[in-house]
Amino acid sequence: MAPRALPKTIALIPDGNRRWVHLHKLSVLQGYSSGVKKFIDFSEWCMDYGINSITVWALSSENVKRDSRELRALFGVYKKVATDKKILRQLQDNQARIRIISNPMFIPKALMDSLHKLELETMRYSERVINVLMGYGGRDDILHAATQYAMDNPGKSVDPERFGRYLMSEKVPDIDLIIRTSGEQRLSGFMPWQSSYSELYFSKKLWPDFTKTDLELALEDYSTRQRRFGR
Repeated sequence: MAPRALPKTIALIPDGNRRWVHLHKLSVLQGYSSGVKKFIDFSEWCMDYGINSITVWALSSENVKRDSRELRALFGVYKKVATDKKILRQLQDNQARIRIISNPMFIPKALMDSLHKLELETMRYSERVINVLMGYGGRDDILHAATQYAMDNPGKSVDPERFGRYLMSEKVPDIDLIIRTSGEQRLSGFMPWQSSYSELYFSKKLWPDFTKTDLELALEDYSTRQRRFGR
């Protein structure tokens, strides 16, 4: 695969954890733990290919309506990861920065505090960035930006470049390739501003079963696309 054909920015919608749990007769906690471990592997695979901007949808604003026991398990897994010294060392070794994009009203304060601490501990890095969407919704992002823009620029026409700076996700660049697992073929409101010209790849694999070979298949497919950006 020619390096010029690789995406510079990649995003992941890691779907299928719950189906994987039911299929293997495991607990929700085991399922989410496996999903997080898989993402750690995924980020390493991307870096092997020189893809240094990764965005993952860890929790949507709709996901917070799930059963409270399931959410407690998920939040517990995320807090354990955020405070894991081994993972911090791995991020430091890779000189990878964690950036949290979140609506904090959906996330327990203890978890947000741990995530922000991880942000601070990696903020000196810039070559590699992992954007984590936590309690994020695309419509919420646009509405937030529109509200703030209107307050700061009353009576003025909307300037697209300036508007983009009001997004909760304003630090996330336009995304070249979005991968969604589990066979679902929709974006579900994923980053509408940054995904306008993204290439989409849908894998039938449930997220915990996703492998480096599956990523390679997605990258090979991407390399065949002709990106015209409306031209």
